Parts: sequence; structure tokens; C-alpha cells
Amino acid sequence: MTMDISSIKKIAISTGGGDAPGLNAVIKAVTVSAIQRGWEVLGIRDGYNGIMFPEMYPDGGFMRLTRETVRGITHLGGTILGTTNRNNPLRFPITNQQGIIEYIDRTDEIVRALKLHSVDALISVGGDGSLEIANALHKKGIRVIGVPKTIDNDLDKTVITFGFDTAISFATECLDRLHTTAASHGRVMVVEVMGRYAGWIALHCGIAGSADVVLIPEIPFDIQVVAKKIQERDEQGHNFSIVVVSEAAHPIGGSIVAKPQTGRQELLGGIGELVASELERLTGKETRLVVLGHLLRGGSPTSFDRLVALRFGAAAVRALSEGMDGVMVALDPPNVRYVPLEKVTSRTKKVPLDSDTILTARDLGICLGDNK
Repeated sequence: MTMDISSIKKIAISTGGGDAPGLNAVIKAVTVSAIQRGWEVLGIRDGYNGIMFPEMYPDGGFMRLTRETVRGITHLGGTILGTTNRNNPLRFPITNQQGIIEYIDRTDEIVRALKLHSVDALISVGGDGSLEIANALHKKGIRVIGVPKTIDNDLDKTVITFGFDTAISFATECLDRLHTTAASHGRVMVVEVMGRYAGWIALHCGIAGSADVVLIPEIPFDIQVVAKKIQERDEQGHNFSIVVVSEAAHPIGGSIVAKPQTGRQELLGGIGELVASELERLTGKETRLVVLGHLLRGGSPTSFDRLVALRFGAAAVRALSEGMDGVMVALDPPNVRYVPLEKVTSRTKKVPLDSDTILTARDLGICLGDNK
């Protein structure tokens, strides 16, 4: 969809959902690119909390972004605007008079606030949840461009999201370190990593970090098969093993380990502990669990993620200047292209079971928890 760009004088940017290395690079690229076109830039605090709870912020929930405020932030992790994975304005939780939690739509408030601040267009940086909100705002008349962000790499219609490379690079370094301590003690090291319902992080860091077993949500595992792999390594004279487990991995016929949370996505995690316990019981080997968790979200972005984030931010502003609306920027090497927001939020991008990466893991003898 195209729009009249002559009326653009001020844009806003929001960073929502879980943080990811590269967010600040996007903010810088958007700000500088917009200022070069003569536009003003506002940053919304903490996702959309700056709009829904303006009284919480000395600046009223909006941060004026200038060349000076974004100077020197490209290499920094996190986001200078703040972010949150709570208080989704599409399904905002409230407690009624009966003490029962209900969910209401507060996106009309977002629309009114943006118009009140004379915002002509919004750039929404986030994962599937944030882009679902962006699409809803687009349908209500707000000019919107989406920027894909998630360390999980599970957003559809883009080859990769920024934050992913940094996450797998750090996870791989952790596996490198664990190899030496596992070998020294003859232990099994179980490493649980993030990824939500897709196994991209576990698979990529597992292969790069020479793991012996990689368990991902796309392939339900048989713990007996995993135990057999470890026992075979012992018989071959390799008295230690590295097992990487994605947080949503689950056994055949079993369910994902998760805790429900009011007003936000369910909290995944705990499968690593179950796998470690079962492997120690089945193999008799001393087993240790390492949960990398939010360590994967923090820290300085890799050069790859910095470049992708800067390209995405500049492309988002370019999309507005070219009259686009209701689209997400996406990496389609070697170029950045644009896809409708409607198509982005329709499904989660899972690891294809016939992908070259899966085939590579099998060719290298990595156990994926099945009998193949």
C-alpha cells in the first residue's frame, strides 16, 4: 500500500517485546535517516507503555531523538527507549469487579496519542507480537513500517532477524568453554538455550559448537536415543558429551515445559533440567545443567547484526519516503525488500526438517533425538 509522503513531518519509533542486540543500531539508523529528510523523530518509551502510562515518565512517555541522542549507540546492547513484553495493547489485562481477569483492546488509545503528538508515521521494531500490534494500528489508519527483531529468528518472510547472530555467537563460545570442563571431569553437560517454539538457536550453535546432541521443538525426542548416543561415545573412548536443548524441545508424546503468565506469553524453560536428570539416571554419568537464558539477549551486537540492524532502520525510513505503508522490511540477500505485515504475523518460521542445516547435523553424526 502506498501513501502521500508530502505530509510527513514527524515519525515515531517503538521497540517492543524481548530485547535483542542491534535495537540501538536500528534506532540510530531510523533517526539519522529521518533527520536527513527533514523529519522529526520521537521514541516511544517501553514499547507502548509510554503512551498507555504517560504519567510514569518525566518526558510524558515520548523521547525526542536527535543526532546527539543516538550518537555512539550502534555498539550498545539493549535499547535506549526501553522495551517490554507485558501490557499488550491488543489484549490488555484488567481485573473486573468480580476479580476475574479480562482482556481489552487499547489500540484506539495508541491511535489517539499518536495523532495528538502529530505523528505522521510509526516504525515498529519487534517480533511477532509487536508486529501484530503494528498491523492492527495500520488497519486503524496509522502509517506503519515494521522492522523484524528477535534473537529466535522465528519471524516469517525474512531470511534472518537481527539479534540472532549475536545470540548464536555467544552460545557457541559457551559451548567451546564447556567442552574443556566436560572433558576434564568426564561429564555430560546439558545446555538449555532460548528460541521460543523454533529450534534455530539450538541447531545453529549446536553445530557450530560441536555438540553431540541437539534437541529442537521441530523434532520430538526419545530420551533413550539420546542416552544411547552418550553410551556409544563412552564406548568409543569419549567420556564426555555436550547436549544442547532448545527451551521448547519436548519428548515424543510429551508437552512443552512452560508456565502460563497473565497478559503475556507463557514462560518457557525447564526442559533442560528434565533432560539432565533423565540422562544421569539412564547413563549413570555425572550430568550438569547450564541455562544460558537471558545471557543470549545481552551484550554488544556482532558486526553482522549491527549491519543488518542499520540496513533495516534505513530501509524503514526509505520505505516511508517511497510511499509505502503496512509493510515490514525483510532481508532477502543480497537486498532488503518489503512484505505486507499481514503475511508476517500469520505463522511462525520453524526449522525445515529437510533443510541443509538439519542434513549437515546428521552428516556430522549429531544426534537429534530421533532414530534417523
